[in-house]
Amino acid sequence: MRKEHIVHLCCPSCRSGLRIVDGNSEGAITEGALECEGCGSIYPIVRSVPRFVPEENYTASFGLEWTEHARTQYDTTSGRALSKQRFFEETRWPYNLQGQILIEPGSGSGRFTEIAASTGAMLLSLDMSVAVDANFATNGHSENVLIVQGDITQMPFPYEYANHLFCFGVLQHTPDPRQAFLSLPRHLRPGGRLVADVYQKKFTNYVLGTKYWVRPLTRRIPPERLYRLVRRYVDLMWPTARVVRTIPRIGPTLNWRLLVADYSRELGKEGAIDDAVLKDWAYLDTFDMLSPQFDQPQTLGAVRRWCKEAGLNDVEVVVGYNGIEIHATTSQLGRS
Repeated sequence: MRKEHIVHLCCPSCRSGLRIVDGNSEGAITEGALECEGCGSIYPIVRSVPRFVPEENYTASFGLEWTEHARTQYDTTSGRALSKQRFFEETRWPYNLQGQILIEPGSGSGRFTEIAASTGAMLLSLDMSVAVDANFATNGHSENVLIVQGDITQMPFPYEYANHLFCFGVLQHTPDPRQAFLSLPRHLRPGGRLVADVYQKKFTNYVLGTKYWVRPLTRRIPPERLYRLVRRYVDLMWPTARVVRTIPRIGPTLNWRLLVADYSRELGKEGAIDDAVLKDWAYLDTFDMLSPQFDQPQTLGAVRRWCKEAGLNDVEVVVGYNGIEIHATTSQLGRS
């Protein structure tokens, strides 16, 4: 954490400012603590990252997957601009956001942190898991990036503070997706722009979505053990998966039904893709399907009701990249 980034933080409990009470006197702080000026709560800085929740929590499986696959989904690793394309197409934001403040709840290992930081905005990036360590290793040394470990429903950022907020691939994995969503707009300035997504709930999800058949079992298996089992399963199925994906139109979809994540369509759009890259994505996303404690898709109607409850303007709720996409702005009048 850079010392000057303290101005972007507040106590998640009482919303008061924080001060550095232990740590390097100058420059970056690798180990130390922050103290709330209001209630006196102490928040440690561990491995350069302020921690506003216990390091281990219900997101342990995400911490493991993003540690094992810290750079699997980065564009520089895959050789495809998938993260950059999705970020700008889903947000519809300009490439230059100099002078803006941008919040990213649920950063994982930082595939979108890297892209968002490239806009020049001051990026406040949060994740509840220890994936923040993987993110910091890649993005944490940038002057315009602050990475913290915290809860999406109690983010340690001031209210009415940011110009933009994006939340990708997170809401369905929280204990209460509605509550998580409603916590987001309050951190945006009047007229601030919000983009978020959530898995779509459909009848076919549960009939044909085989992951939901096995998740009652797999989500109870300790993450380290489940990850080993997933790798063995993918290794066993990989020769079959290679053949299945060649079936016209439905091949990759069949592999997903067989619980082998298949990104051959996405990664293969720009030509042949290395088999080892495809397999690495299969390890990652097969584990991602089966391991989270929570996986709660939502209907279009439910999401529209969230937006109405939040008092958002310019609301657009559509089916997009990761299920349901939400585009909206906050009221020009601010919070009452």
